[in-house]
Amino acid sequence: MSRQRPLTRIAWCRRPLLYSNRRYATQQSPQTTASTAHQSLPPGWEDEALSLSDFSQLPHKDFGKNQLMETNEEFKRSLRKILRQLPPITYAFAYGSGVFPQSDATTSRVTHSPHPDAPEAILKWQKGGGKMIDFMLATRFSQHFHSLNLREHRDHYSFLGSLGSGVVSHVQDAYGAGAYFNPYITINGTMIKYAVVNLDTLHRDLTDWDTLYLAGRLHKPVKILFEEPNIRVANQRNLLSAVRCALLLLPPQFTEKQLYSTIAGLSYQGDPRMTYGSEHPKKIDNIVTHQIKNFRYLYHDLITSLPNISYVDGHATSKAAWMDDPKLDLKLSQDMDVERRSNMVRRLPKSFREKVYFLYQRKFAIPGREFQEMLEASKDEDEKGGLKKPVGGKFDRRIAAENDLPDMVTKAIDQTVKWPSTVQSVKGVLTAGPARAWRYLQEKREKGRMKG
Repeated sequence: MSRQRPLTRIAWCRRPLLYSNRRYATQQSPQTTASTAHQSLPPGWEDEALSLSDFSQLPHKDFGKNQLMETNEEFKRSLRKILRQLPPITYAFAYGSGVFPQSDATTSRVTHSPHPDAPEAILKWQKGGGKMIDFMLATRFSQHFHSLNLREHRDHYSFLGSLGSGVVSHVQDAYGAGAYFNPYITINGTMIKYAVVNLDTLHRDLTDWDTLYLAGRLHKPVKILFEEPNIRVANQRNLLSAVRCALLLLPPQFTEKQLYSTIAGLSYQGDPRMTYGSEHPKKIDNIVTHQIKNFRYLYHDLITSLPNISYVDGHATSKAAWMDDPKLDLKLSQDMDVERRSNMVRRLPKSFREKVYFLYQRKFAIPGREFQEMLEASKDEDEKGGLKKPVGGKFDRRIAAENDLPDMVTKAIDQTVKWPSTVQSVKGVLTAGPARAWRYLQEKREKGRMKG
């Protein structure tokens, strides 16, 4: 069965999608965003079922600007030129070590670049051009995208391409996390890997955490290249959910790096690539250490918007350019009051929250009928299709009072991530083809053997 389902909360624009209709990610300096804390998070925005057709309908003109990471203009332009060689897409971002460093510049230089003839802007940004660039592309109609792409770029596909766009889109949507990867593709002299995902699938994972495969990538700094207003709102919910989930895992006091490492590690929990040594053993630590500035730009406003978390060193955040200081590792504290934590449990994304509920149903031995009634009472939608204000109920408070809550949340993460990630990895043999899949695995295994 296909994973595609119609969006229930979004009325999409019905005009034909052309390149001229794409909305570029509006670039604003993160420093400017940070100085306008709270302006991008108007009160009550989470409790509204927004249905947007244009960016002018966002809750605030600066809403979600924290998601727009800063790079130089030439690098950004080079990435967009690559995507223009592919069929039209609605939303896209570049991610991974080819976009934001995960190691020191002195150790990231390589003697051989994977790019046969990359633009100078990419080589300069990568300080030698040693990294393949990863893209995630979201389209409203996957089969149409693949049909056009197969016509122009048949060599991007494995043997599955010979079976037609219907089979390709079915494999994309029906198995794993709903993404279809084409690795080791050269466009404009640049080696890239790109994944195609249906816009509905992306939106659902951002809001519900069905798999955390897509939402987890956006928990970390990425370079958004083409935007869609409903996805910006959904991703803001996703980022705030990541903070809440991390808080449920953390002690009363912790540091910035502990918080961001917990957030960055959510989608790796249960991922077979981490379990079987197919990733760098210090991947999460490297991501946070070398991108601490971008993590602050991404999450600072969200942190200050929550009533139960605060900076212990609050005066430090009032200093000019504090976000740019990589040596800082500010302390934070959270209120462990049961009422506040029950509200966080209740505000977890729907699919993920239900997994936590099921774990406690078994622990408390709650009868099935009684439990189903509790699930019905805790639905996110009201009778008119709008969102109900999520406030922790009796069951949430009971959960929040349990000492094993961090362990249960960890189990729910593992249940969410493990199966889709495993199937997605196996699917890669089909979508990439045996030769490219083996090459990709060998490179990942090499990273897994690294120590620094």
